[in-house]
Amino acid sequence: MTADVSPPVRPTTLEDVAAVAGVSRATVSRVINGATTVDPALRRVVEEAVATTGYVPNRAARSLVTRRTDSIAVVVSERERRPVSEPFIGRMFSDPYFGRVVSGLLEVLRPAGIQMVLMLADDEGSRNQLLSYLRQGHVDGVVLISTHAEDPLPGLVQDTRLPAVLAGRPLRPSPLTYVEADQRAGAELAADHLASLGRRSIGTVAGPQDMPAGQARLTGFLDALGRHGIEDVAVAEGDFTHTGGAAAMRRLLARRPDLDAVFIASDLMALGSLPVLLRAGKEVPSDVAVVGFDDSSAAVACDPPLTTVREPVEEMAAEMARLLLQQIGRPGGPVPSAVFHPTLMKRAST
Repeated sequence: MTADVSPPVRPTTLEDVAAVAGVSRATVSRVINGATTVDPALRRVVEEAVATTGYVPNRAARSLVTRRTDSIAVVVSERERRPVSEPFIGRMFSDPYFGRVVSGLLEVLRPAGIQMVLMLADDEGSRNQLLSYLRQGHVDGVVLISTHAEDPLPGLVQDTRLPAVLAGRPLRPSPLTYVEADQRAGAELAADHLASLGRRSIGTVAGPQDMPAGQARLTGFLDALGRHGIEDVAVAEGDFTHTGGAAAMRRLLARRPDLDAVFIASDLMALGSLPVLLRAGKEVPSDVAVVGFDDSSAAVACDPPLTTVREPVEEMAAEMARLLLQQIGRPGGPVPSAVFHPTLMKRAST
């Protein structure tokens, strides 16, 4: 009996990836390490070559040289601890926004061999635990999703001196890099569209007014309607959830029974609002034209499919990851913030 001894499999190297991609080893290295100076088309070629060859960065060796952990924290900061009946993970994956953020982050982090650590901060105790974790050097940087205007966490993260990127423009001036969509401009698109349809009895289901996005979407919408000569606008505040949208729509109809158009400040709230309109005998769009905000999976789940303001969340999240890796790779160097421009996606609800 003879043993079939196969030669050991040689690990895939940067040179192998470079040969498949048709680029230099240095270019592959820059893509793997998250450099933002690589042409996007070239980056895609290298990322495809990484996937084809199965290249895996030697994390242990790289960590010894760079003193990095090859992991980042994705921190969701909430205003207060929610009831046990509303577990964080359940909320996170039922809200299309979070899934889109994770998808966009992974697009950049996975080829670079960077892991994500998901963390929640919703009270003083959890914030202190988070800050202790960050200061102990477990991660190389932070992507911070802060959901309310008075949140102390952006300032506390800044004090750790770790590279950090905010999801959304901070309400107060801050040296932290941020990535956002122009919320006011998106709401103005919604207002202009409804006004162009000849609708005049207009209302809005606004987002929470303790959140910068909720504030900007409401003020942008009202200011744009004012330019069309529409000043009497009914407002009901929601909370960016399905059930919150339904409750706010009921209040809005009680205040404005003759409503003929409504801007709902998130698609998830719109998904909860449309059945309320139907039960009230309002047909969409013949009786009430409806515009949402986000262009998430909730928009196409609506009946009828929702006209909505598209916020390019996946692209924004990918840019957050690139800007964070740029900070990690060049500590102390200037990293500009990025603002994305929304667009209006017209569907059957208007």
